[in-house]
Amino acid sequence: MQFRSRNRVTPEFNMSSMTDIVFLLLIFFMLTSTMVTTDALDLNLPKAKGKTANNQNVAVSITKDLEYYIDKKPIAEEALESTLIEMLSGDESKAIVLRAETGVPIEKAVSVMDIAYRNQFKIVLAVNPK
Repeated sequence: MQFRSRNRVTPEFNMSSMTDIVFLLLIFFMLTSTMVTTDALDLNLPKAKGKTANNQNVAVSITKDLEYYIDKKPIAEEALESTLIEMLSGDESKAIVLRAETGVPIEKAVSVMDIAYRNQFKIVLAVNPK
């Protein structure tokens, strides 16, 4: 007499819970990646190794046409120093991120670096990674 077992173990794996987790992670990363934006113009920067990590800085951008911007707001070259002093006074953790487009004369970038040096501001030169 042969008895058949009613409790058979199926070797299949239910993937529905795994797909739920994958979709939740996908939605999470899609939402958080849209929150990471910089207040900067779309410039063609020179290439180098390194990157800027802190987004709580003041971005100074110089275009090929020698137009100056502070966080996407156009500003005259003469008013640059007074505006930077006003924005950065009292907060030593902030720094200036200098975004000079490829082709900008080095004298223009050095003038912004000189403003930072005279006022003891930290300055970082932004570049595109290689």
